[in-house]
Amino acid sequence: MGEFVTPSALGPRAIAIDIWSDVMCPWCVIGTSQLHQALAGMADDVRATIRFHPFELNPDMPPDGEEQRSHIMRKYGRTVEEAEAGRERLREIGASAGYSFDYVGPGDPPPAMMWNTRAAHRLLVKALRDHGPDMQGRLKQALFDAHFQARRNVSDPEVLVDIAGQVGMDADEARAALADHEIDAIVAAGEQYARDLNITAVPAMIVNGRYMVPGAQDPATYAQVIRRALEPSGPASDQAEAG
Repeated sequence: MGEFVTPSALGPRAIAIDIWSDVMCPWCVIGTSQLHQALAGMADDVRATIRFHPFELNPDMPPDGEEQRSHIMRKYGRTVEEAEAGRERLREIGASAGYSFDYVGPGDPPPAMMWNTRAAHRLLVKALRDHGPDMQGRLKQALFDAHFQARRNVSDPEVLVDIAGQVGMDADEARAALADHEIDAIVAAGEQYARDLNITAVPAMIVNGRYMVPGAQDPATYAQVIRRALEPSGPASDQAEAG
């Protein structure tokens, strides 16, 4: 595929990127980091609007959560050694993508946990609906950091209110969103739409409503798909095949 060149007279072309992901998903933060690297290299040609949509990897996770290593061993049938090897591999891939999974909080690191993320998705829906994609993107990153780096309980309403405040959302507004049945219905509808699209794993990105990119890809792959999506030809049902 040839290089896409935007005529200088037109300036950057607008593009929409819709991402289904979960706060618990390390590949989602890796994929998001790789996407931002791709977009940084295309800043003169592309102006992207990124919108995050809900997907719960473990919708039945109990309120007390589950220790991460035990969860991986139980869900995927891995041994202790295999689970530890997988975590180390993620650390290495994250570092190459520009994201650290290392603990940055005070004192010794608490256990890495898996939490229910329904409430976090409510906040993300609220941010997008009422404040726009920029705030939602900041909130998504803050949630990633709180979970993977600070090891905070992102199912705890007070933790979520605090994180929302860090990106500029009013505390009362955040608390109201967590209890809002209408927002919860939007979360449920977003998850159903993912099922309608046959999205069974995340991250899953749809670029300009035309090309679906499954899984976390390298920056070059994302750049290639974005350039292709900006081309005028091709049916709307086309999908990008990313390995």
